[in-house]
Amino acid sequence: MAYKFAIITGASTGIGFELATLAAQDGYDILVVADEPLIDAAAADFEQFGTQVSSVEADLATIAGVDQLLTAAGGRPIDLLCANAGVGLGRAFLDQDVADWKRVVDTNITGTTYLLQKVLQQMAARGDGKVLVTGSIAGFIPGSFQAVYNGTKAFVDHFTDALRDELKDHEGITLTTLMPGPVDTEFFDRADMMDTNVGTSDSKSDPAKVARDGWDALMAGKHSIVSGWKNKLQAAAAHVLPAEVTAHMHRNMAEPGTAKE
Repeated sequence: MAYKFAIITGASTGIGFELATLAAQDGYDILVVADEPLIDAAAADFEQFGTQVSSVEADLATIAGVDQLLTAAGGRPIDLLCANAGVGLGRAFLDQDVADWKRVVDTNITGTTYLLQKVLQQMAARGDGKVLVTGSIAGFIPGSFQAVYNGTKAFVDHFTDALRDELKDHEGITLTTLMPGPVDTEFFDRADMMDTNVGTSDSKSDPAKVARDGWDALMAGKHSIVSGWKNKLQAAAAHVLPAEVTAHMHRNMAEPGTAKE
């Protein structure tokens, strides 16, 4: 039996780990990637589902890292891509190092855009394929004290909207955007946001639930999915409230020192 083949990025922890689990459970051979050695341990966990699992440690903030990932696919047709890799960065923009905010842009925008172009070109030539991209409701909100990250997610959310329209001429290809709110992962610790209201909140979403929402939407061929009813309300509010209001609301969540004791 020939198994279908899926690539899942950012799969060492969090939403990506859960998406890779769902793909393996659904019978896909998987190639998982992250920019840390932990990806090899994660890959060993996915082997329990009986499909072929391979892993690669690559820096998807770089063109070379994306090419490394695609080379690891060994020329195998990619039936499914979960473009989930992303990094965050908190604190005031004026206090951020150039290298740090540039990495957010390079990972969330440049690497993601290049990977999507390369994979979708293959899928278009074949006339078949499914893609799930992890955006965020952060893309709807001016992100005070998380400005670069929210800006990159605004790009992802709108870019995938545009791509869907372009792909209308390619039957057999679906592109789904998963848009969660705050999720209970290592994201906030890595983004130096553990002294913030949002970073320490106990109401963050379960990554397994978010991944399941995205997976179900992907399999159903939906255009997009906002995961969680509270996030649906917040996304709706972001479309009607003035930007200065939503920016101030974000400040209350993400400004350093707002963590509740």
